[in-house]
Amino acid sequence: MIAEGVRVSSEAVRVSPEWLRLREPADSAARSAELAERLARHLTTDGQLLIHDLGGGSGAMGRWLAPRLPGRQHWVVHDRDADLLELAVADAPDPAVGGTAVTVEARRSDVTRLAPGELAGASLVTASALLDLLTADELARVLAACAGCPMLLALTVTGRVTLTPEEPLDAAMGAAFNAHQRRDRRLGPDAVAAAARELRGTGAEVLVRPSPWRLGAPHADLAADWLAGWVEAACEREPTLAAEAGAYMGRRLVQAAAGELYVTVDHADLLVLP
Repeated sequence: MIAEGVRVSSEAVRVSPEWLRLREPADSAARSAELAERLARHLTTDGQLLIHDLGGGSGAMGRWLAPRLPGRQHWVVHDRDADLLELAVADAPDPAVGGTAVTVEARRSDVTRLAPGELAGASLVTASALLDLLTADELARVLAACAGCPMLLALTVTGRVTLTPEEPLDAAMGAAFNAHQRRDRRLGPDAVAAAARELRGTGAEVLVRPSPWRLGAPHADLAADWLAGWVEAACEREPTLAAEAGAYMGRRLVQAAAGELYVTVDHADLLVLP
């Protein structure tokens, strides 16, 4: 069942279920197992863990993390997309450590405008691929809503992309894409540093670990889809790149289809222990 909230962002761009399904294996491989293990040791197993997953979409974070945590767990997945939330409920995580079943509830809302007390009683707050989409004000509101609660904030882009084989146009595309990520005052690749700075100011313990996508021949479809979005965003920000973008894309797609393109997209995971 989806609990209806009153705050659903009208400016949000919908993320397709197909894209989320395509990226889930790469996300799972990238997330920091070290931080998940550290979190599991920190959490108490008395009673039921109440976990809020902000911007959780189709529930991939829960499917990765729940089996790594102990005890009974109830996940509340927050997102503005009702269709994705239906998928989160339908595809619940595997049992927790010890074999305990994990339950999932979906809640449709704008996570940048959580009401005071909406996360009351939470044992843990998680998010994945969220922080770089926020403005500084939105980040401050999200972190304030989570104050005093452990947080695992995964897969925030850091602005570094490496493609092999290299091409002269790579650097210009990367710079334009990073500028596009910062549009409308969004934090983009500055989000990790901004979040860590604000959280450490509260006295919390903040651990940051790399969580890069490493895309090779087994990920050719994901690499091709990611590349198309990367180039499109770069050209939107810097239209002068469009003259070379078609030929550049053509070469890169041939490489991907042949299993010859290797892409590293750097992200970082943050574990916050108050």
